[in-house]
Amino acid sequence: MTDTTRTTRTPRAHRLGRLSVLVSGAGVAGPALALNLARHGARVTVVEKAPALREGGFAVDFRGHVHRTVLTSMGLWEEIHAHRTRMGRQTVVDADGTPRLDLPAQLMSGDVEITRGDLARIMYERTKDAAEYVFGDSVATLTEVPEGVDVTFEHGAPRRFDLVVGADGLHSRTRRLVFGDESRFLRFLGHYVAGFTVPNHLGLHGTGRLYSEPGRCVALSNCDGDPDLAGALLVFRSERLSYDRRDVAAQKRILAERFAGMGWETPAVLDALEGAGDLYFDAIAQVHADRLTQGRVALLGDAGYGATMGGMGTGVAIVGAHVLAGELALAGGDHRVAFARYERRIGGFARGCQKISGNVGPFFAPPTERRIRGRDRMYRLLASRPVAGFFKRLTEKAATAIKLPDYPA
Repeated sequence: MTDTTRTTRTPRAHRLGRLSVLVSGAGVAGPALALNLARHGARVTVVEKAPALREGGFAVDFRGHVHRTVLTSMGLWEEIHAHRTRMGRQTVVDADGTPRLDLPAQLMSGDVEITRGDLARIMYERTKDAAEYVFGDSVATLTEVPEGVDVTFEHGAPRRFDLVVGADGLHSRTRRLVFGDESRFLRFLGHYVAGFTVPNHLGLHGTGRLYSEPGRCVALSNCDGDPDLAGALLVFRSERLSYDRRDVAAQKRILAERFAGMGWETPAVLDALEGAGDLYFDAIAQVHADRLTQGRVALLGDAGYGATMGGMGTGVAIVGAHVLAGELALAGGDHRVAFARYERRIGGFARGCQKISGNVGPFFAPPTERRIRGRDRMYRLLASRPVAGFFKRLTEKAATAIKLPDYPA
């Protein structure tokens, strides 16, 4: 649903000066909300279970005028450009490395692309003096009382906050504590994805290579400027797997088994996997929650409307943080009014962006050789100059399907 209502209320500095907010998660959505809330004077605490800010990660992109408007209002647009990946063409290859087609940068990387780690670091640097960051801890329990939310932590002393926001990802503990078990919200899309750093033995520089066999894909790219390293992306089609998300060794065994015997550069990638210290492994899935708020608790980003990849999740999280903080400012900190408006504005927008991610698994790992050839024919057409502009407009349609009010500056 797109809310076209505009407000004419006069901006007032520090209108949230008495509001204390706990944000769970220091990935992208959490620091984005901290930045927006701090501008309105709110007292923000961000708690993150990792011992430090997470570096690296997949590249994320922004598309269209809505993303640009929000990033500009946050003072981030130019700095993101200064740290952009400068990713060029990505080439689909045969098993012997022969190019099959090129995917232009604009199709894959939007208007501007940056690594998730660089984006989180930029926002952290902007907010570390205006917000309290607590690393190496996480929320244990949440109990709403008339005066706020009583929070206990795994390690720190209990505290009370006016509001709590779960920005803690696809497997959000905040969502589980307040809204129910993950199984109620996580929709599995029939594929798994893994990412980790490998030696750049192909000598890639701002480019990528992608190789698919039925039901599995290996891609290598260099986008962060380090000539010695590359990022490996592995996608495979699968039934739902049972594994411990904390058991990295087990995840490596799954990948070794699933990609055994695959051609192209796969043996070298699997050799590098054995010593990889930065493995990311998860199901390709979407979060579908009936509500984004309950009482004094709200969900933001992947915790409320996430997709593992391909759903412009970072852009939606940035817009969501802008809207949530803006509505709280307009409502003078009244969460009942602000949360209702946040749900109305962001719900339909987020669902529209989510729909795109349903095609990610089949794009990387088509189930048959025939589907692989069909994918290549389609994207060869989309890469042509007359059609590329249409495809750009099509991908931006979901990213721009929201009308933003004039929030207080």
